[in-house]
Amino acid sequence: MDAQTLRADTFKALHERDRAFVMPNPWDAGSAVMLGSLGFEALATTSAGYAFSLARPDAEGALSLEDTLINAAMIVQATALPVAADLENGFSDTPEGCARTILRAAATGIVGGSIEDATGIAADPVYSFELSVERVEAAVAAARSLPFAFTLTARAENLLHGRLDLPDTIRRLQAYAEAGADVLYAPGLSTAEEVLAVVKAVAPKPVNVLMSGGLNLSVAQLSAMGVRRISVGSALALAAYGEFYRAAREVSELGTFTFTERKMPFSQANQFFKG
Repeated sequence: MDAQTLRADTFKALHERDRAFVMPNPWDAGSAVMLGSLGFEALATTSAGYAFSLARPDAEGALSLEDTLINAAMIVQATALPVAADLENGFSDTPEGCARTILRAAATGIVGGSIEDATGIAADPVYSFELSVERVEAAVAAARSLPFAFTLTARAENLLHGRLDLPDTIRRLQAYAEAGADVLYAPGLSTAEEVLAVVKAVAPKPVNVLMSGGLNLSVAQLSAMGVRRISVGSALALAAYGEFYRAAREVSELGTFTFTERKMPFSQANQFFKG
């Protein structure tokens, strides 16, 4: 069995357990290595975190498909863990484009990826229901054509774009489940009641929940609700950038260096990357 198939089977099995697992989001190879040292069982890329590292905003067109694939490949090469990729809207408006993106992404060594229904257009932020379903169907067909068990996640983006319509979000997730998506994901859920509603609506399909500040729930609580996968999006990247910025402001504004008391020891950081 080759390495990608083994990782794919491991990743698939994580979703079949009766408890949730946390899939944190590195933004580069170095952060992936550090996360891998902490006992996490899988990783997923973050488009926002990666964009920030390139001095770009988290916005439509900030990252190209090529940018995303290069980053995914570097993360795959840096860790033995299964890696899934944030593939945004498939970098295409069409079902055929989504399918091509899945195939190209799989060639990087990733074993899972997400396709979202956001258009990137402020005036019309979410694709129509029918087109959204067709895009997921095409992505699923591409995933099924691969010689390993690629885990396809379908994302309903209403809540991130001001469309606070949970019934339509659930309707979309149910349709994506029927279209063959392996995991369902509605970023922006803000209450335990909303999480439970989504989990029940698409059962027995696994649900990914984003923990990035909007919810105040533990892994144990989410697991008890039936959530099977937990991610953090750009939250870890923002935590790192936040501490970096606070330290730099101390030097700039106060002329002091107390931040050095909090920094990771050089020897510890260096040890992560000695292979």
